[in-house]
Amino acid sequence: QVQLGESGGGLVQTGGSLTLSCVASGGDFSAYIIGWFRQAPGKEREFVAGISWSDGNTYYPSDSVKGRFTISRDNAKNTVYLQMNSLKPEDTAVYYCAASSDIWGISRYAHRYEYWGQGTQVTVSS
Repeated sequence: QVQLGESGGGLVQTGGSLTLSCVASGGDFSAYIIGWFRQAPGKEREFVAGISWSDGNTYYPSDSVKGRFTISRDNAKNTVYLQMNSLKPEDTAVYYCAASSDIWGISRYAHRYEYWGQGTQVTVSS
């Protein structure tokens, strides 16, 4: 049974930093894509960043996070990180990690991801 668990969320002031962790268990993730999504109240779930576990390729489609967020992985720990710097109030959301076995690369679409974590709240105060 594949399981994903996020941690590292919290309350931070504007301009601050947080690092989210996503620990994966219950499967061989060497061929998986791991994505970070976020969902703010009243808004649709938004893809933030993705990484290919096999080769480390990354994807950041949103201009709002480019240059501020960095996704990385530690294969030995089965963990994917999302380093978030220069946080803004509009980054406030529940952040989810998700796993996809899609062979077509890193997708920004939530329906392409089969497994999801429970989410971790990030709140950025102004």
